[in-house]
Amino acid sequence: MSKKLTTVEMGRMSVTEYREADKLPLVVVLDNVRSQHNVGAVFRTADAMRIERVLLCGICCCPPNQELHKTALGAEESVEWQYYKETLNAVQALKAQGYKVYAVEQAHDSVTLEEMAAQITPKTAVILGHEVFGVQQEVVDACDGCIEIPQYGTKHSMNVSVTAGIVMYRLSERMRGL
Repeated sequence: MSKKLTTVEMGRMSVTEYREADKLPLVVVLDNVRSQHNVGAVFRTADAMRIERVLLCGICCCPPNQELHKTALGAEESVEWQYYKETLNAVQALKAQGYKVYAVEQAHDSVTLEEMAAQITPKTAVILGHEVFGVQQEVVDACDGCIEIPQYGTKHSMNVSVTAGIVMYRLSERMRGL
């Protein structure tokens, strides 16, 4: 029978150690994500995958925020973040820093997450959009491409924080060479 690990047995690093640790060159951009809980969940997953940073754009809430904290559980203290009023400005800044920027969106020329993972390069950013409207079209137009997670049921979308988790996990796994 398996016994759950204690926090001490897990050997988790402190916030200070986390901030000093090497990060994957992966940036997550949230384009007008309205739910504070979704934003917090993205922070928590970003911490778990040790990605570089999260960019919050438009109507996204920013730390400190009690509702965000409920799902982030302190990850908003460890993960670097920045706020941009306009998502297009975040895209332009990332491109100027040498990032390839991809919208996670169903589009005519999208590639599957697996195809994207196979060709991942350092300095990659992914943009996830509003819970109802997705990534703004003008933002999609400014991206280097679109990534799509194949779906096989009756729904045509998934929760943004679930999608972020799938994308961060798969791309970080590939970046780590697993």
